[in-house]
Amino acid sequence: MAYKEKEIEKLYYSIGEVAELMQVNASLLRYWEKEFDMLKPKKNAKGDRLFTKADIEKIKLIHHLVKEKGYTLEGAKLRLKDNLEGEEKKLKLVEKLKKVKSFLLELKEELGKE
Repeated sequence: MAYKEKEIEKLYYSIGEVAELMQVNASLLRYWEKEFDMLKPKKNAKGDRLFTKADIEKIKLIHHLVKEKGYTLEGAKLRLKDNLEGEEKKLKLVEKLKKVKSFLLELKEELGKE
């Protein structure tokens, strides 16, 4: 019987894994946790933060507003408070467009080799 290969997703990610994924310091994630009420990772008995996929999506949204769009923390908080759903949709669209751009650049590079 053939198995369909599928990436196994973890239920929880450590702060180090999330920091590496987002290419930021773990201290920045701890700071954002204090600043943004929507970011509440679980903690184990030792006090280690355990981030879910939903937490990571929230971090991506905060990162997009603060690091990519240049919002202040207060400005980002207001945007998320006023229109969280709209900002989530915008981020998903931006991520899709980045994937399309990457694909097109790879295609251009391949065509240039021929």
